[in-house]
Amino acid sequence: MDSLLIKGGAHLEGEVSVAGAKNACLPIFAATLLTDQKCVLKNVPELSDVRFMAEIVAEMGAEVSNPAKGVWEIQAKNLSHVAPYDLVRKMRASICLLGPLTARLRKAEVSLPGGCVIGARPVDLHIKGLRALGCGVEIERGFICVDAKKMRGAQIYLGGRFGSTVTGTANIVMAAVLAPGTTVIENAACEPEITDMCKMLSGMGAIIDGAGSPTLTITGVSKLGGTEHTVLPDRIEAGTWIALAAAARGKVLIKGAQKKHLGSFLDVLERAECPFETRGNSSIFIDASSMRLKPVEATTLPYPGFPTDLQAQLCALMTQANGISVITERIYPERFMHVPELCRMGANIVREGPSAIISGKTKLSGAPVMASDLRASAALVIAALAAKGETLVSRIYHLDRGYDSIDRKLAELGAKVERIKNPD
Repeated sequence: MDSLLIKGGAHLEGEVSVAGAKNACLPIFAATLLTDQKCVLKNVPELSDVRFMAEIVAEMGAEVSNPAKGVWEIQAKNLSHVAPYDLVRKMRASICLLGPLTARLRKAEVSLPGGCVIGARPVDLHIKGLRALGCGVEIERGFICVDAKKMRGAQIYLGGRFGSTVTGTANIVMAAVLAPGTTVIENAACEPEITDMCKMLSGMGAIIDGAGSPTLTITGVSKLGGTEHTVLPDRIEAGTWIALAAAARGKVLIKGAQKKHLGSFLDVLERAECPFETRGNSSIFIDASSMRLKPVEATTLPYPGFPTDLQAQLCALMTQANGISVITERIYPERFMHVPELCRMGANIVREGPSAIISGKTKLSGAPVMASDLRASAALVIAALAAKGETLVSRIYHLDRGYDSIDRKLAELGAKVERIKNPD
């Protein structure tokens, strides 16, 4: 497994471009199974998760090609209704196969996904939504087995213990677009990635009203066609680059950072007096060369609240604030695997239930650390840039799941970073 060797203290300066959104690509790849016509996807990031999803879609029977960088062509003329464990275990997002298989084939057998290091991610709301659509759903032999011969539109409430469900919303939308009648989904996820999927489905001929709001109204159609769709920029990558630039006291223009998708994160940065300015609709410039960071309190919430996928990055950045910050996790309360590794580097962080109490400003020092998940990996890179000395971040296959060429982009900005292949 590769590692990153990072020497802290380098000044970052220049421009960096945000890639297409990983969390939009995965359900969009699944959505191509709703038609037997060709779908062309553009601005797709070069990520291991995307490659896994492409392999999974191909294993389900689709013809898949990658004719150019960032471009994928998918055509699912023939399709299996069974997604076995050997496929689904590769990536939890493959649960998004459930909706399109149910809609197009009127039956599906999708293996239950495995566990997750950041906490439980139950699929009960997915099942609730399918049953509301008139599907018979049983759990047998570790599979979700769906009989959708009587599927029809319905009124569905998709709220759960921690709010709306993003992948659950994606699945039920994809099922409903081919269900006879009208479906109304209440408490639907409002994330931009769901809106982007709805935009693609509309391009295929689906009839969806209310995308981006908590209420979606879907009028079922008998068939969908092919489409060409450009994936929106990744707001989480954009937020990560802002935190990276701030930690390294850099001057960086982040292209593809859309203010309208980063409102809650930028609000926290304003309260922390982290200097940034928006340029046009899709760029943010940060000049942190003389920054004096203030502590903040922040709580993760469903969109448009503060995103759980930027919680770890904020924790790392707040080790450099002058005072005590409190970061509370309301989506995945156990999502603090990065805390012990940050403490190995000298951070002063204490867990209190679902909150991390961060006392700053601390002088971080380089150390060998281990990435536990995708966003924790980003937090360790942020800390490494702010630290004195060298940090070896191991198990960076997590980073490769969600950040397109992060080591190359960092080096182009002036970071002292080296990818080490299969270190001892």
